[in-house]
Amino acid sequence: MPELPLAPIDRIFHKAGAERVSEEATYVLRDILEAIAYEIAREAIELARHAGRKTVMAEDVKLAARRLARWFAIPLPL
Repeated sequence: MPELPLAPIDRIFHKAGAERVSEEATYVLRDILEAIAYEIAREAIELARHAGRKTVMAEDVKLAARRLARWFAIPLPL
């Protein structure tokens, strides 16, 4: 079951310059974003555990995102 609502995904498309967006495109982007978020969260949890913590910190998330972004050559504002 998806976690992210569709309205913010649709707004992202429009802020990026789309005039019209199909419902299917919104669903697909939502699924992709959730998959990426899941992988970042999983990596961040591992980083926290490696540091001997149960609490995932912002720096864990940032480092996990940077690691994942390298795979896709995505520039991140971190």
